[in-house]
Amino acid sequence: MLKDMVRFTVLASGSKGNSTVVTGGRTSILVDAGLSCRELFRRMRLAGENPENLNGILITHEHADHVNGVAVTARKLGIPVYFTEATHRGWMRWLTPRKQMSYAEWMERMRRQANERMLDSDPAEEESADPAETTSDAPEIAETCGEQKPPSRKEDPTWLPALEFFRPGEAFSIGDLTIHPFTTPHDAADPVGFVLEAEGIRMGYATDLGYMPPNVKEQLKKLDLLLLEANHDLEMLRDGPYPWAVKQRVLSRVGHLSNDATADFLLKDYDGGAAHIILAHLSENNNLPELAKLAVERALCHHPSLLGNRLLIASQQEPLETVSF
Repeated sequence: MLKDMVRFTVLASGSKGNSTVVTGGRTSILVDAGLSCRELFRRMRLAGENPENLNGILITHEHADHVNGVAVTARKLGIPVYFTEATHRGWMRWLTPRKQMSYAEWMERMRRQANERMLDSDPAEEESADPAETTSDAPEIAETCGEQKPPSRKEDPTWLPALEFFRPGEAFSIGDLTIHPFTTPHDAADPVGFVLEAEGIRMGYATDLGYMPPNVKEQLKKLDLLLLEANHDLEMLRDGPYPWAVKQRVLSRVGHLSNDATADFLLKDYDGGAAHIILAHLSENNNLPELAKLAVERALCHHPSLLGNRLLIASQQEPLETVSF
């Protein structure tokens, strides 16, 4: 295997936006696109990743901090977006909340618009308007991310250059990457986590889950890298500024994992196989990196087989250093 054939870079993690670049062999994908197109590209270049090398965008669920930049990014690069069908419906309704139509009607409208574009467009004009072909380098991409106004996109904010569906529990491939999606407990339409595999390296991705059900515990075994949520410190959340209804939602079984819940999983159910553990989706209001790290380090200290794991904390403000295999 060539050096750095498999790479994992968290661009951002938190309630203001989540996105991670995963590269395996000749394939690179985004897991979620919760930042603007411009900011995603800026952070990718900071991390040494070229946006033009992306082959697709993989979506965990439809909440805004995971999908804010997905449409513009996919259009700019001309790449497919991968959803579950229920997540796609939720995303579409979030973007067009006043549109009164069934999902079947929306899909039919998409087919009709695609046919009309194929019949009416001039091939030469269509080629020149293709953002993936008109852009010669990454800096030019970033400068024009917010300036595209093709007619089809004006008509429908949910238009994507390509749409692919997957199902939890059914593995699929994007180029050299194999993706194993699994259901997670969160208050979204059909939330999922992933195990991503390339060149024999297995990387687990699990955030936005209210607790650790048996299926998630089973999936997060025999990994080389584990990214896991450590959203809040229980005392900070209970004493913090959130309304009581929001606190109940975060603490619920479809909310977010606390530092203690994450530490408990690592102590009691984790097999210790991953060389790297990344704590993610830390709340800016109800957590501190030091508290999350302390809780998890206590769990690792009580489990000698885990002492070799490297512990990293993903940030909202800047990309995390790339983990390479």
